[in-house]
Amino acid sequence: MNKYFKVTTKTIVATGLGAAIFMLLFMYVKIPSPIPETSFQTAYGISAFFATIYGPIAGGLIGFIGHGLSDAVQYGSPWWSWVIASGIASFIFGFAYKNTRVEDGEFKGQDIVKFNVIQVVGNLIAWLLVAPILDILIYAEPVKLVFAQGGIAVVMNSISSGVIGTFFLIAYSSTRTKKGSITKK
Repeated sequence: MNKYFKVTTKTIVATGLGAAIFMLLFMYVKIPSPIPETSFQTAYGISAFFATIYGPIAGGLIGFIGHGLSDAVQYGSPWWSWVIASGIASFIFGFAYKNTRVEDGEFKGQDIVKFNVIQVVGNLIAWLLVAPILDILIYAEPVKLVFAQGGIAVVMNSISSGVIGTFFLIAYSSTRTKKGSITKK
């Protein structure tokens, strides 16, 4: 388990950069849905990408900080239930960190499936459990509304993470030296 939670200078730099990109995408590159206060967010594809490369700590902080800053700038204060859910989803995305071969230049087939199973599980936990329950407990929001929002968020964020995250991970892995590709003569 220790391999998932190692924090290095690279992790800290990636967290800052990722949170800034997440915040900007969260604010400006989204498509509204018919359910109030929910949008197709491209930011989750980026948090899934960073979390898979740098691990759960970076992923969780990117989602939490990026969403929190975005809410603070746009609305004056964060909507904590969804900020926490963003952090948790992105944290879970980070479990693809050592379960895929991205750094080995081999992000194909089975690794793509592993990544997408992990990101869907992260989205399910964050948007069907964490966000609705915290909305009810913190803000006394109507049960039907928060679970409808959560259901839409699961679908849209899973598509964003799956399509954008997979695309960037394939592109990134193609820049890595494949394991065993360099031989000594």
